[in-house]
Amino acid sequence: MDIRRDAFQAIADPTRRAILLLVATQMMTAGAIAANFDTARPTISKHLRILTECELLESDQRGREIYYRLNPESMKEIAEFLEPFRKMWDERFNKLEAVMKGYRDA
Repeated sequence: MDIRRDAFQAIADPTRRAILLLVATQMMTAGAIAANFDTARPTISKHLRILTECELLESDQRGREIYYRLNPESMKEIAEFLEPFRKMWDERFNKLEAVMKGYRDA
């Protein structure tokens, strides 16, 4: 059965979000990624496959090793979706800050 996943399904899992954070700054092999988790290597490989299928990660084979890196272009979809929420929360926090400042100044 072929399951079509999208970026939002991929980032729903906390392990996959942690993997994205790990590879955000440097390319890493599956073994190096797996070393950061108390999970079996095949489980991490499954997470890597899902992230790659969703194009959140790119892979680069170098000899026998596969290096994974973040695909920043694919993160745009997530960022664009979150932007209205970010603006809403910024407005709410600014209002709260103004109220709190009023109490401090009173």
